[in-house]
Amino acid sequence: MSQAEAPTAPENTGPRPRNPRNPLWTLGILRSEITTTLRRHRTYALLAVLAAVPVLIGIAVRIETGGGGSGSGGGPDGGGGPAFLTQVTNNGLFLVFAALAATLPVFLPMAVGVVAGDAIAGEASGGTLRYLLVAPAGRTRLLLAKYASVLTFCLVATFVVAASALAVGALLFPVGEVTTISGTRISFGEGLVRAALTAAVVAASLVGFAALGLFVSTLTDSGIGAMAATVGLLITVQILDSIPQLSGIHPYLFPHYWMSFADVLREPVHWEELTKNFQLQGLYAAVFGSAAWARFTAKDITA
Repeated sequence: MSQAEAPTAPENTGPRPRNPRNPLWTLGILRSEITTTLRRHRTYALLAVLAAVPVLIGIAVRIETGGGGSGSGGGPDGGGGPAFLTQVTNNGLFLVFAALAATLPVFLPMAVGVVAGDAIAGEASGGTLRYLLVAPAGRTRLLLAKYASVLTFCLVATFVVAASALAVGALLFPVGEVTTISGTRISFGEGLVRAALTAAVVAASLVGFAALGLFVSTLTDSGIGAMAATVGLLITVQILDSIPQLSGIHPYLFPHYWMSFADVLREPVHWEELTKNFQLQGLYAAVFGSAAWARFTAKDITA
């Protein structure tokens, strides 16, 4: 039989493996990671603690003032930041801003540090990282999905604090027109919009720290070690940012512009410090996100 007459191999008509480049496949990984992160018992515990902070602040202010209005003015309290707490008794909506100001320096970033630090290292210590990489997703897609799940937690955690504060503030104190830091008055509806925008700004302020935590998570196979190291870095940088002699490096530290969210409550909104904050967070996300990618793609997965 000549080569031209040789029978050809039958076409493979069986099911083909899913293409990892398929956008639906990528969305499936992303959805799975976000769902897994938000459904963990540890996540519930962290969100419960964050939701309890506005409750404690509201009850403390209510007990101390007896519900009477003791706030005066809407401006800064002698340069020490917006007097959100002194305004809570006049308008319960200010509890949202007070709660975000209380949780942003410590509670929110610590919760984010726990989730980010455990993103890769937790899978490695639990022996599930190799199974995740068996799927034809690729390390880059898996890392991006992990980072997206951490960012989702940042957003959810921030809005949990804001929602809890809004509910407690409306329950314990009167609500109505809002006096801005600039001294002007805006409607309650516009105040709600400003509160939501403030929560979004606070969530965006954690983008850089989330990337830093993800990078730390790629350096070790110990989930507890990664979480401790991430939280330790947070505390160290916060201390450095509070030392006047180191003022030269303060603008380059990721928490330096965190409290700029107060400018959302000015009329009009002051964008200078907010823009610096967004740029700094973007820089940290780019640098440490790239470092995490370089480390993870070259890492020898043994667990």
